[in-house]
Amino acid sequence: MAVQTGIEHFAIAARNTDALADFYVKTFGFSVAYKNAKTPATYFVKPPRAGSMIEIVPANEKPAVRRDLFDPGLVHVALSVTDLAATMKELAGKGITFEGDVKVSGDVKAVFFRDPEGNILHLIERPKPL
Repeated sequence: MAVQTGIEHFAIAARNTDALADFYVKTFGFSVAYKNAKTPATYFVKPPRAGSMIEIVPANEKPAVRRDLFDPGLVHVALSVTDLAATMKELAGKGITFEGDVKVSGDVKAVFFRDPEGNILHLIERPKPL
C-alpha cells in the first residue's frame, strides 16, 4: 500500500447543498473550492487554513436519522480553534446553539453543536497537538 499523507476530504449528504455550503462559508470562513453545474450541486468547501475539505453531496430521499454522540459510525466533525470562548461568542452571535457545557480535560476544551442539516460539529481548543 502507498503511504497515506492525510485525509483529503470527507462527505456530508445534505437535503440542501447550497444552504449547507453557505453555512460553512459564512459561519467558519470556508471557501468553495469546487461546485459542479448540476442541480442540486455538489460542493467542496475548505477551511481558511490547511485542513481536510468537506464534500457536500445531494442526499437521497430516505428519511434523515438524527444521530447522537456515541451512536455507531461517524460521530462528529471536529474544528480546531485557538480561543474556544471567543469562537463560541462569535458563533452564538450567528445563531449557533451549543449542546451541553464546555468539556474540559487538562488544557483541552471542547463543545458540540449542529449544522443546519443536524450533523454534529465539535469545536476543540487543544494548545499542544497530539
